[in-house]
Amino acid sequence: MNKPFLIVVAGPTASGKTSLSITLARHFQTEILSGDSRQFYRELTIGTAKPTLQELELVKHHFIDSLTLDEDYNISRFEMDALACLDQLFRKKKVALLCGGSGLYLQAVCKGMDALPERDPVLRKQLEAELEKEGISILQKRIQELDPAYYAKSDLSNPHRLIRAIEVCLLTGKRYSELRTGTAANRNFNVLKIGLEIDRELLYDRINKRVDLMMINGLEEEARSVFHQRHLNALNTVGYKEIFDFFDGKTDRDTAIAMIKQNTRNYAKRQLTWFKRDPDIHWFPPSGENDIIRFLEQKLQVDSNE
Repeated sequence: MNKPFLIVVAGPTASGKTSLSITLARHFQTEILSGDSRQFYRELTIGTAKPTLQELELVKHHFIDSLTLDEDYNISRFEMDALACLDQLFRKKKVALLCGGSGLYLQAVCKGMDALPERDPVLRKQLEAELEKEGISILQKRIQELDPAYYAKSDLSNPHRLIRAIEVCLLTGKRYSELRTGTAANRNFNVLKIGLEIDRELLYDRINKRVDLMMINGLEEEARSVFHQRHLNALNTVGYKEIFDFFDGKTDRDTAIAMIKQNTRNYAKRQLTWFKRDPDIHWFPPSGENDIIRFLEQKLQVDSNE
């Protein structure tokens, strides 16, 4: 029996993933799983660039508005939930779509995650307290001592990943980099990955305009509505943390907006770096929808006949 296909639409923020995924879902008459880890939350709409209500009406989406901010959720649970969703979907569809810019979440569905220990609440609070008191440099120093290999290739500006790596090292007595084997799990579906590649200057211009539109649409008010929950990991997110600094009087409004744009551009650059390491991604410009459809139809036909 031929395996069904999961089409993955990946790329940096503001590259046009939502529009493309809806076009593909309508063409193949299927549904979309969101792989954007911040679009899960009902309270975060404007700052996470969720599909509009009109777009959600065009195609059924899964994992949009599926959680509240105070719910404990992680990548392992998403992997299980997404696989269960696909299992149900593939009973009636031969094709499904997974769309998002959170590389680890896409990887969890396509290849699985390494077996790592669960979070330790006490240890995590200690590490978070160190971060709050001494800054990210203390985490960078600790992971350099515990796991030089991970230190050499990790994103040292991401405190939550650093905390997780330190936590795993301390809980297991082993290096985090040694436990991340990267061995792909067996999946009962084939994967076809599409990446959206866009000129860097054009991408940055789209990001800047998107941030301006977010502010017009009420991002400041949305951030104020969740300000009391700012301690939650989900809110350590570009678009919210900069406005929180404005609320705290650390910056003015114009500076906060400028920092959202800059940090979003930096995030997009990191996303591209992540995705460019994946040799299985087939790259297209956002305007190449017809070429993408032709490519997918050919691959689906060829692979289903093998």
